[in-house]
Formats: sequence, structure tokens, C-alpha cells
Amino acid sequence: MVREDGKRNFALRESGDESSVFSGNTPRQAALKAARRLEPAPSEDDADQTEIRLREKGTDKVHIYEGWAWHEQAPDDKPDWMPDEITEANVSKQGIEHLDE
Repeated sequence: MVREDGKRNFALRESGDESSVFSGNTPRQAALKAARRLEPAPSEDDADQTEIRLREKGTDKVHIYEGWAWHEQAPDDKPDWMPDEITEANVSKQGIEHLDE
């Protein structure tokens, strides 16, 4: 379902349970938000890939991504409130499944 602001809601599916909801204009945007909650590695090369399954609310589509997160130094022109070390994330789409429920 698309909201008035154009964003869609995606529920994170973990072993059949939908514990969190992420919103975004695209499934990838929501997957990146979910990936930032993963346990970050010291660097991108050391990061373990984790499967992220997001069900689009109002549909039977489940978007499947591989996601990983890592720590990185904040840019030099960072705002005052930003910490010196930040969490970065990336995702790679694996496909879409349709629920049979």
C-alpha cells in the first residue's frame, strides 16, 4: 500500500514473525534501513552477509536481500551531532517470492 507521501511499508520477516516495519519509496531503501540494524563489522571486507526478507504491506510480495553492515569513519564535514564512527550498510537483491497464505 502506498501512503499519501509516496512511501511504502515493508515488514521485516524473521522466522515467520514480522517484528519491525521499515518505510521507503523503494524496497531497497527499506532494506538499507534494516541492514543498518545488523551487527556491524570493523570493515566492509570483514562484514558477514545476512539474508533480509521484507514483506510489502498490502501485498503478497516478499523482497529478499543479502545485507551487510560495517563501521566507518564519519566524513570530515560531518555535523556536530554525528559521532566520529558511523555504521554503513549495503544490500544486494536476491529476488522476490510470493506468499501462498
